[in-house]
Amino acid sequence: MIQGLDILKKLVQENNLVENLCERELNNPENAGFDLRLGEVHSLEGDAFIGINERKTPSIKLLAKFEDNKNNKITIKPGDYFLCKTIEKINVPKDLFGIYFLRSTCWRSGAKLVSGMLGPGYSGELIFPLSNAGPLNIEMELGARVVHVFFVKIEGSSSEYKGQWQGGRISTFGIEKQI
Repeated sequence: MIQGLDILKKLVQENNLVENLCERELNNPENAGFDLRLGEVHSLEGDAFIGINERKTPSIKLLAKFEDNKNNKITIKPGDYFLCKTIEKINVPKDLFGIYFLRSTCWRSGAKLVSGMLGPGYSGELIFPLSNAGPLNIEMELGARVVHVFFVKIEGSSSEYKGQWQGGRISTFGIEKQI
């Protein structure tokens, strides 16, 4: 069952479900979840390897980072692909999982994001891919609300997230063994 705003607000206050929410989301969120803001934008460099027991993701280069009281912007050209990080940190309890997707204003402008899941026990900023599938440039301000996350109650047992991406890590550091 999708968790309503009354439950989510309580989890934010008592369990730090989502840290660093902006005032708008704390006081007047929409739907049954929270909008998260664009905090960092990274480009990818080099090759990747995804093996049975090992993997290596491309290196990353920081292109832009949110700073209070600064009007930082990034232009996403057609065909660009970036890895992004939210300003907010998420702490998923064992009895919930999160699902996130791009806000409609973004995809109406040509942006594309593959939705994902935040497993029980994940703690860190949300990392998501962002690309421009449209024919025109998209200019985005760092700090803009770009992703919506909602949380679903798990009935029965679950296992906690064990992955190496805990803590909002964006890339591997060379070849790593799979957990």
